Amino acid sequence: MKYLVGFSRLFVGFLFIFSGFVKLNDPVGFTFKLEEYFSEAVLNLTFLLPYALGFALLVVVLEILLGVMLLLGFRIRFTLWSLFLMIVFFGFLTFYSAYFNKVTDCGCFGDAVNLSPWGSFTKDMVLLVFIVILILGKRFIKPIFGPNSRRVITALALVFCVLFAYHVLNHLPVIDYRPYKIGANIQEGMVMPEDAQKPVFEYAWKFNVNEEEEVVVTNGDYPSVDGEFIDVETTEIVKGYEPPIHDFTIEQEGVDYAPELLAEPKLMMIISYNLDNSDLEAFTALAQLIPKAKDKGYKVIGMSASSPEETAALIKKYNLDTEFYFTDETALKTVVRSNPGLLTLEKGTITQKVHFNDMDDLVF
Repeated sequence: MKYLVGFSRLFVGFLFIFSGFVKLNDPVGFTFKLEEYFSEAVLNLTFLLPYALGFALLVVVLEILLGVMLLLGFRIRFTLWSLFLMIVFFGFLTFYSAYFNKVTDCGCFGDAVNLSPWGSFTKDMVLLVFIVILILGKRFIKPIFGPNSRRVITALALVFCVLFAYHVLNHLPVIDYRPYKIGANIQEGMVMPEDAQKPVFEYAWKFNVNEEEEVVVTNGDYPSVDGEFIDVETTEIVKGYEPPIHDFTIEQEGVDYAPELLAEPKLMMIISYNLDNSDLEAFTALAQLIPKAKDKGYKVIGMSASSPEETAALIKKYNLDTEFYFTDETALKTVVRSNPGLLTLEKGTITQKVHFNDMDDLVF
C-alpha cells in the first residue's frame, strides 16, 4: 500500500500541475471552453458567462496549487478532499459531454493534448481511483521539507501563477499549441492526405412493418424491407481524419477569397472575432500602423465575424485604410487569443503574431 500511495501521489500531483499549467498558459482559450459549457445549448448557465474568465483562472490556479501541495505533503487532509471534489466535478462535466455529445473536447489539457469526450471521462475516472487510494492511504503521505518551507514554496507557486496569468492575458500564450502558431502554413494545415482515414457511419433505418416499428442497421445501403419508411438515424462509429485547420474562410458576400489572399507574398491580418468584445482603443493605433505596413508592401485586411454594417462603421469611425472579410468566430478565436490581434504572413506562412498591446513589436 505504501508504494501504491507513493506512486499515486506523484502521478496525481504532476498531472494536476501539468493540466493546470497548460491551461494557465492559455486562460483565454479555457475561458472559451467554459463559455461553451455555460451556454444555453449545454448546461444553460448563461448567467455565469460574464464570470467565465474568473472561473477559468480560479480553476487552473487551484489545480496547480493542489498538485504542489500534494507533492509537498502540505495540509494533506484539505488537499486530498479538494482534489476529490474537483475530480468529481470534472467527472460530471466530462460524462455529461460524452453521454449527451455536447462538448467534443473538454479542454482538460488545453490545446496541448486533445482527448475525445469518453477519453476525458476515462481520464477523470482513473484519477478518481488514484485520489481514493491517496485518501485511504493518507497515513503513508509524509511531508517533505519543514512546515515553513512548505508554506514558502506554496506561496511562491501562487505568486508564479498570478504573474504568469497577468503576462499571458496582456500578451499571448508563451507556448502556442494551436495549428496557427508562428511558422505554420495555413494552406498546408487544410490539406487532406490521400491516405487519410475516412469516417465510417452506421445507419439505423426505421420502418413500419405490419403496424410495428422495425429497425434495420446498415453501413449505408438502403435496406430491402417490405414496409413504410419512417426515419433514419446516423451514427459515426469510426471518426475520420480531420485536418488541423478546417472551416477557415475569408469571405465577402459569400465568396471565399482565402486561396488568393493566402498566396500574397506579404499579408497582414487584423483579427477581431467580435467587435462587441473588442478593445476599440486599439484601432486608433491600428489606423497609424496600417499605412506603415502598406508602405512596406503588405496587403492589409481585417477579419471578423461581426456584420458588414458593424465593420463599415468601425472603418469609418477610426479611418481605417483597409477592408474587412467575414470569418467564422470560432476559427478567429483559435487563430489569436487577442481581440484585436495581428498576424503577418508570407504566402500563407505565419511569420509574426502579436497581441494588440504588442503592436510596436511588429517588424516590417
